[in-house]
Amino acid sequence: MLKASLAVHGGAALGLLASPGHWPWAVGALAANHAVLTTAGLLPRSQLLGPTLTRLPPAAAALGQITLTFDDGPDPEITPQVLDLLDAAGARASFFCIGWRARKHPALCREIAERGHHVENHGDAHSNVFSLFGPGRMRADISAAQATLADITGRAPRFFRATAGLRNPFLDPVLARLDLHLAAWTRRAYDTRCADPNTVYRRLVHCLGSGDILLMHDGNARRDADGQPIILSALPRILARLAEYPLTTVPLGDAYP
Repeated sequence: MLKASLAVHGGAALGLLASPGHWPWAVGALAANHAVLTTAGLLPRSQLLGPTLTRLPPAAAALGQITLTFDDGPDPEITPQVLDLLDAAGARASFFCIGWRARKHPALCREIAERGHHVENHGDAHSNVFSLFGPGRMRADISAAQATLADITGRAPRFFRATAGLRNPFLDPVLARLDLHLAAWTRRAYDTRCADPNTVYRRLVHCLGSGDILLMHDGNARRDADGQPIILSALPRILARLAEYPLTTVPLGDAYP
């Protein structure tokens, strides 16, 4: 994708030099190129900008496994309660932690790993403009979180998830150099925006099946009218539903040995 984009830009420049009167064609080619790149970056589950994990591999699905993922933590109020709910259900999950939050709450980040879950990379700053980063800034941000999380937990993350899943063509080469894999999801709860736990629950369990990757948030969680974090209202019902199937929860790293 990067090479094709460079070729389009190079071709447009050469075309303008050779025939300035055809500038509308050059501008149109560049506009189309950027439209494709932008659209691909706005689709978190798209494979256009590189390999993206949206489901567990067939071997894991055949065993009835799914993965619960929690983003934007660790949060000193919500994360411990999420951990207790997972423990009570005998569930294991992957927590995509933000670097600066992990440095602020290292003991909590360490506790996630000690209680049998995996800590993965969600960037250092969790910037809302992450998808506009150039390759240097992108690598610095991801590397900082990688170093922090590896130092705190004693295990280097294997998976990365971008802020809101948005990215640009520079991300895949950066992840390849850092030996990280991009993880998206099968279904998401939108629990940072939705204030109704019933809606969050339905979004995650509708057509739920083995091999699914579910996205929730223990950080930046939306609260209901009573001030209760939505995830703490919805998660017990989700875990009970999983037990009815039954489906086994595993961290991403166990599904992708």
